[in-house]
Amino acid sequence: MKVLVTGGAGYIGSHTCLALREAGHTPVILDSLVNGRPEYTQGYIFYQGDIADEALLNRIFQEQGPLDCCIHFAARIVVPESVQNPYLYYHENVAKSLELFRILDSLGMKRIIFSSSASIYGSVQGDDYAVTEDAPKDPSSPYARTKLMMEMVLEDTSRAMGFKGIALRYFNPIGADPQMRVGPYDPNPTHVLGTMVTCALTGRPFNVTGTDWPTRDGSGIRDYLHVWDLAKAHVAAVEHFDSAFEKMGGDFLPINLGSGNGCTVFELANAFNAVYSRLKGKTLTIGTAPARPGDVAGAYAKPDRAAELLEWKTHLTIEEAIEHALIWTEVERVKKLGY
Repeated sequence: MKVLVTGGAGYIGSHTCLALREAGHTPVILDSLVNGRPEYTQGYIFYQGDIADEALLNRIFQEQGPLDCCIHFAARIVVPESVQNPYLYYHENVAKSLELFRILDSLGMKRIIFSSSASIYGSVQGDDYAVTEDAPKDPSSPYARTKLMMEMVLEDTSRAMGFKGIALRYFNPIGADPQMRVGPYDPNPTHVLGTMVTCALTGRPFNVTGTDWPTRDGSGIRDYLHVWDLAKAHVAAVEHFDSAFEKMGGDFLPINLGSGNGCTVFELANAFNAVYSRLKGKTLTIGTAPARPGDVAGAYAKPDRAAELLEWKTHLTIEEAIEHALIWTEVERVKKLGY
């Protein structure tokens, strides 16, 4: 299949383009490069521009012939930034995505896969933090609300316009391509593993933000999955798109993507230290700090629907994700410094 990938030069998008190509599909990347890396577009069909640029999308469809599916990654994703500048997030993530869906419909696109987030789920009651796709929704940040809004938009527009949409609700992707072709690239990461790597390299302590949640050790509970497993989930969604709707019916289908295992932030930090000690003979100093705006206790996935409809599950471990992230950082340092 030939697949339009918006945000294909980003962290998850670049891994997905690799996975699509390895599976025999042809990614067509549309990325503004506001956040994406130009080198991640090399070797691909690439168009630089905005997802709401109707003339550009028309040109892409004219030049590339029939496109079978669109995977829509392009979005702003930093929770604290969304709290500080909600207008930016509603404009970029909602208004422009709404235009994208309208334009895609006018061009005859019938399959849309949307990059959503598990942050749309509300607070989990009781001792079990596992959530199904039907769990209550209560997003706690402007970023998370944009994801829920766009799921609602996708559901309504798919029903009205005659296309079908899948929303893939990611939990917490970490790591880098096991073959070190692409990886995380934010010089000032806000996600947890990137922050741990930065702290380890600079000698700063890593602070667990929020330690009084009602979890087994007080830190937030998450579902960390290797980004390469996540990339392969998108390939599975492309390949099983039609059969998923044949089984479930309707026009809109949300699917959780996670390992199905809850891991607290303290547990992730301990796993990091085990891997870091094995690789470098060092450990990370672990401290604590108050929860950040928009933080929640967390949740982890019940991924049964992904297994049933996409024939997908995770294969790589948290420890492998940590190791790949550390190796990737060394690779990046060698590239930058030349030694």
